[in-house]
Amino acid sequence: MTTTDAIAPVRPEDARRIAADGWVWGFALVENYRTMYPQAIDADDHRYVGGFGTFRHYPQPFTPANTDVVTPNNDTPYSWAWLDLRTEPWVLSVPATDRYHVLPLHDLDTPYVGFIGSRTTGDSAGDYLVTGPGRTGPVPDGLAGVLRADTQLVGILGRTYLAGPQDVDALKAVQQQYLLRPLSEFTDAERPEPAVEPQWPVWREEARESVEFFTYLDFLLQFVPVREDVRRLRADLARLGIDGTGSFEPGALSPELREALAQGMDDGRARLREAEAAHPSSAGLFGTRAELGDDFLLRAVGVDKGLYGLPTAEAWYGGWLTDTAGNRPPNAAARDYTVHFTADQLPKARFFWSATLYRLPERLLVDNPIDRYSIGDRTPGLVYDADGGLTLYVQHTRPADPDQAANWLPAPAGPFTVITRIYGPASAVLDGTWQLPDLTAAPDRG
Repeated sequence: MTTTDAIAPVRPEDARRIAADGWVWGFALVENYRTMYPQAIDADDHRYVGGFGTFRHYPQPFTPANTDVVTPNNDTPYSWAWLDLRTEPWVLSVPATDRYHVLPLHDLDTPYVGFIGSRTTGDSAGDYLVTGPGRTGPVPDGLAGVLRADTQLVGILGRTYLAGPQDVDALKAVQQQYLLRPLSEFTDAERPEPAVEPQWPVWREEARESVEFFTYLDFLLQFVPVREDVRRLRADLARLGIDGTGSFEPGALSPELREALAQGMDDGRARLREAEAAHPSSAGLFGTRAELGDDFLLRAVGVDKGLYGLPTAEAWYGGWLTDTAGNRPPNAAARDYTVHFTADQLPKARFFWSATLYRLPERLLVDNPIDRYSIGDRTPGLVYDADGGLTLYVQHTRPADPDQAANWLPAPAGPFTVITRIYGPASAVLDGTWQLPDLTAAPDRG
């Protein structure tokens, strides 16, 4: 069936509605492919990790020179990998370590398959089976656990604690023990015939803003079995020719229907903007499929705000977009800032916490004379108040007072934001009993 044949019975108003619903649901898939393509498919891209089934580790802390990733995280450098589960399961092995780590596996549409790490599986070594949808083969003895994916392609964005530049070699030693092996290799069995290599569509950034979006969605659907919660939407998309065959061609549409799909995408984006305005925190945006449910709009908010963000049980994110003078965003060109934690108000973390400053609008780290990009409970030399509280000094120039300089978080001479991360947040953080203190603005310097 051609694209034109498939969509002929669809009225433009129906096509617009389906396109809006399809864009909201498919946004996560296409954004995931936007990351997967350079990392796992395009060997000429500097972000290439080595293809499917290979870890690429990034043990070095981020600096202002790193501009590939926005709001980079210096607390827990990344270990990236992608798995193709069409042929057989894979085994992910981790070493014994008391260093904080988490290896979250996410489906192609971004819900998490599961988490291996300090919070969930502990500090012991273990081998974990990762299986694709519908697979019912035997599970080898001695495995520490089984993670069952709902899509045939799965991503891993591992994070491992780094104490600072002096800790890089020790971090590398842990990262290099994260292993990926096909099940046949793990069990020393004959490897099955590989799946047919797809004709991966080259990623084009401009496709995000055009009806070509649905060409990528159509291709990706072949790796996503139809689930009951999207059966009706998948049937509607198939009416438009977006059925997982990879044959959808926007150029075959009539001008009227192309316009209807474009309008539907605009409607979907408007829904996303409205939902983001109503949901300023990360609570409920990230989690397993069971935790996220069928609120695909809320899932899209999470993808847009921070693709691969961790659920709040693993890491809580919060920060300051406005100061006490009402400036949004805060701006250190004309004033200095303080953040005062009372002894009872210090972030409550099972593992650790930090506050990282980013310049706006780029959301990148800020060059400064002491090479300090974040501050937290692991920062050496912090000066606490006599009563156990802590005051941070967020400003462009180094404070003259030595005690204040010890607690200095350097800011640009311009707009900025600060993101606080709490790893292993206590229940008081999760239930909202604990709150961040204000970002207090000093009077303008005139």
